[in-house]
Amino acid sequence: MSKPLAVGVIGCGTISGTYMRNMNASPLVRVVACADEVPERARERAKEFGIARACSVEELLADGDVELVVNLTIPAAHAPINLAALAAGKHVYTEKPFATTREDGERILEAAAAAGLTVACAPDTVLGAGIQTCLRLLDSGKLGERLGGAGFALDFGPEDWHPNPAFFFEPGAGPLFDVGPYYVTTLVYLLGPVRAVNGMGRILYTARTAARGPRKGETFKVSVPTLITGLIEFESGAQATLVASYGIGGTNLPNMQIYCTGGVLGVPDPNTFGGPVRVRDNEREAKWRDVPLLYRHTDSRGNFRGLGVIEAAQAIGEKRAPRASGELGYHVLDVMQSIVESAASGERVKVTSNFSVPPPLPVDATLAMAQ
Repeated sequence: MSKPLAVGVIGCGTISGTYMRNMNASPLVRVVACADEVPERARERAKEFGIARACSVEELLADGDVELVVNLTIPAAHAPINLAALAAGKHVYTEKPFATTREDGERILEAAAAAGLTVACAPDTVLGAGIQTCLRLLDSGKLGERLGGAGFALDFGPEDWHPNPAFFFEPGAGPLFDVGPYYVTTLVYLLGPVRAVNGMGRILYTARTAARGPRKGETFKVSVPTLITGLIEFESGAQATLVASYGIGGTNLPNMQIYCTGGVLGVPDPNTFGGPVRVRDNEREAKWRDVPLLYRHTDSRGNFRGLGVIEAAQAIGEKRAPRASGELGYHVLDVMQSIVESAASGERVKVTSNFSVPPPLPVDATLAMAQ
């Protein structure tokens, strides 16, 4: 790229600080504006990170200097903001989920294609050293054929750490749509596109109470399943189980494992960017061993959120699809929505979307950030 891609951030809440810190450290992007429905939040972030302009959403979308919009709003606002940004001629990188309905997801992809613009989607943890090492290891064939996997996204819930946790228990969120994208994205990255799913789900507790922040002591209604289980069948024939919950924590279960003819791959937490990566050969007396990470590009920070924005900027400059593409984000949305529909109907649901698994990052990936 001849110059950094100019970025405007919409949504200046909790996660925006991490994004802005990491984007500011990259030579590939330049944050030029930020906006929030609460103007003071935008002004605070602009001051904190040296951003030239804090403004309204409408002003940011009309800003001719902004080339890419990073959408960090709540899930219900993802599709409207994404569509408005595309209509304004901006590329888009959106937090997960890609949208809250398939229909909105399709509209986003269609609008981007019609305008010749790029859409990318979190999570970008799959671009970290840990999961990229897993992908390269599986692609090498050293573990043989990929047979299946399992992921366990179990947590007590966000009400004891997030200042406004109520939206986590509304449609478009819940454990499946909030934490599940990390796990589903990693599973499809490592096992390929999904063919069909079965699902079950239930609400564990009908109400939750905020434990901190300005809403401490406030009780809110839970309107989405807080324990959901999906059985996932991949186009390759591999099968995987995913269990996600808000309300169950402290278990001793692995984050994720991939089962192969030659052994078991222990995948690091899909919500992180590093290791450990572990392998156990397919023999009764075999022991687990650590696999050195093949990449160093996420060494300098524990939380690299914003890496997907930087990779998308690189992809735009190289006129190729980003690795955390909109098509991948839509497929993950389709899989999660299918699990919800199966849980409601008791029927197996076919997944009709598809995507191409991107190649691993080059081992000498140049997605550098300042140390």
